Amino acid sequence: MTIKMSAVALLSVAALSVSASARDQIKIVGSSTVYPFTSYVAEEFKAVTGNPTPVVESTGTGGGMKLFCAGDGLDTPDFTNASRPIKADEFEICVKNGVTDITGMMVGFDGIAIAQSKINGEVALSKEHLFLALADEVPGKDGKLMKNPYKTWNEIDAKLPNRKITVYGPPTTSGTRDSFDEMVMEAASKKFDAYGDKKGKYKAIRQDGAFVPAGENDNLIVQKLTKDTAAFGIFGYSFLEENGDKINGATVDGVAPTSENISSGKYPISRSLYIYAKNSHRASVKGMDEFFKLYVDDKMVGQKGVLKTIGLVPMTAEELKKVQAAVLAKTKLTEEMVKKHTILP
Repeated sequence: MTIKMSAVALLSVAALSVSASARDQIKIVGSSTVYPFTSYVAEEFKAVTGNPTPVVESTGTGGGMKLFCAGDGLDTPDFTNASRPIKADEFEICVKNGVTDITGMMVGFDGIAIAQSKINGEVALSKEHLFLALADEVPGKDGKLMKNPYKTWNEIDAKLPNRKITVYGPPTTSGTRDSFDEMVMEAASKKFDAYGDKKGKYKAIRQDGAFVPAGENDNLIVQKLTKDTAAFGIFGYSFLEENGDKINGATVDGVAPTSENISSGKYPISRSLYIYAKNSHRASVKGMDEFFKLYVDDKMVGQKGVLKTIGLVPMTAEELKKVQAAVLAKTKLTEEMVKKHTILP
């Protein structure tokens, strides 16, 4: 009896040892904006290689970085999607927790769309309009800051529609929120001296219901806009592209959110998208090399790549060659690269 129990115990230990040292399924977390692109690659990876479809979770860029940087064990994600570059403090946490060998890939470009139900006419917004609609405090007639009093858009500018200010947008864990705060809120606050030493840095969003954090699922925001037709929504361009029969995008500073305007940088709320990988997991997680190689292929992210058909704005052929070289060489992300917001040495 004792011998049989020992054998069972040994088998259990062996099984645990194998599971701790290898994994058959890739785990990916991160940005809701990058999620559709990575999910497509994951399905294609299954079809091409026969390996299990990678598990892709939409946790938001910040949430994904937190999970990715939590440690180097196989109980942590192998990749994380990001709708902005990794931050210096996130990289520091990664290094502190033993995640020291990371390779980044730029997936392509994206624009942050300010969208509405298609039943509405075209709307021309500026960064200042958006700032005054959403800031927690705004300059009063006396030049001093006061709690945001605006209830309708035409109170901000008579040329704007007489519609209640309701904006569904990303939560603070989202890379889209980070980008919106930087490129819209902080940028627009430069125009107002009332913010004093916060001028150019102000990004506090009002908490009175005008802005509604709508989670990490951008498709839910699209659904809300079809029901709450007076509202606007903030999300990545790909969701606008996919739902053009239901919603349209407002112009921002006179520029429409189109693929051409985003790739050229003409659209004022454009940004780069990324995916980061743990090189330390490549030997233990089946298919990581093949997955990364497939993702960076011209047929996926190139000018005529399939991801363009679902809303990705591709980088130039020259840029893609540099990214491909960095990915295939397993280029290690350094502190200096993080500071420069690049994945290239």
